[in-house]
Amino acid sequence: MKLLTPTTIGDLQLKNRMVMAAMTRSRAPEDGLVQEMTATYYAQRSSAGLILSEATNISKDAIGSPFTPGLYTSGQVEAWKKVTETVHDEGGLIFAQLWHTGRVGHSVDRSNKLPLAPSAIAIEGQRHFTSEGMKDFETPREMSLEDIRQTILDYRQAALYAIEAGFDGVELHGANGYLPNQFLADSSNHRKDQYGGSVENRCRFMLEALETICEAIGSSKVGVKLSPLGTNNGIQLEDPVGTFSYLIEKINGLDLAFIELARRSPDADLLPRYPIENDVALFGDLVKTSLIANANYDRESGEKELIKGKADAISYARLFLANPDLPKRFELDADLNEADPKTMYGGTEKGYIDYPLLNQKVEV
Repeated sequence: MKLLTPTTIGDLQLKNRMVMAAMTRSRAPEDGLVQEMTATYYAQRSSAGLILSEATNISKDAIGSPFTPGLYTSGQVEAWKKVTETVHDEGGLIFAQLWHTGRVGHSVDRSNKLPLAPSAIAIEGQRHFTSEGMKDFETPREMSLEDIRQTILDYRQAALYAIEAGFDGVELHGANGYLPNQFLADSSNHRKDQYGGSVENRCRFMLEALETICEAIGSSKVGVKLSPLGTNNGIQLEDPVGTFSYLIEKINGLDLAFIELARRSPDADLLPRYPIENDVALFGDLVKTSLIANANYDRESGEKELIKGKADAISYARLFLANPDLPKRFELDADLNEADPKTMYGGTEKGYIDYPLLNQKVEV
């Protein structure tokens, strides 16, 4: 089974081609320090070829969702060390996913400061989960050039902190409608300066952030997640194929460890100018580094994707959430636990570290 064969990503030898995708679990307190049970959670899943951590805020200004961890203080670094040490003790590898939510946030969880974004354009037709319940999205504050420069420096510092915390590398979260994705999209970026307008300008922010991270920790320790055809959080592009073809070409020149491509949800409406093909089929051949295919794969479809030859690994989210020993279950073609949607976000050990292993009950 190709899913269970080794592969190389960056400078790392993965024991299999099953990657644990980043999943927000909302179990960090207000100070953004991960808890001891987080170390248990990731250690339980260390049989993955590579773990991508939950999205982790690069600064206070990056925060959009409550109860999410950070990598911008020394205390947060120390807390993450317990996680990475435990994963490594279990023979696993783990990257930190670096996160800036941009306009996907609310002032109630940001010390009453409005979210930052490329342009002062609110997300319409949706509401946001906050520590005070669901609220309408606010109109964000347009980032100044100084804000942009500082944010790029924040990415750099968070990457350095990640390495100090013992992570094997970092993944820039450039997907799902968060800040780098907002710069790419015509629907969220109406800037008239060097970060808006043309395809080259709208790609500039993400490329500068990646370049800065690579300079700080080395390109072999850096990956990026993209969702070219995703429309999460109000994202729409006039020319998604042209924009992401250009972006991927430029990313290829950075010699990253990998690009993770998230496929469009099968339930998503097909927008005008958006192709029928999924993201991996459309853009996979353009990727010159290792390609991790993401979203809505199971055992059979993941294996088929690898056999096609475009993807080097498959990242799984809910399946790894509910099945800490997913590679073993795939190997044996065993039954799978079902993820409980009621315990995915927030809470305690329930729905976090109590999913049973094969032939075993986990006591918490």
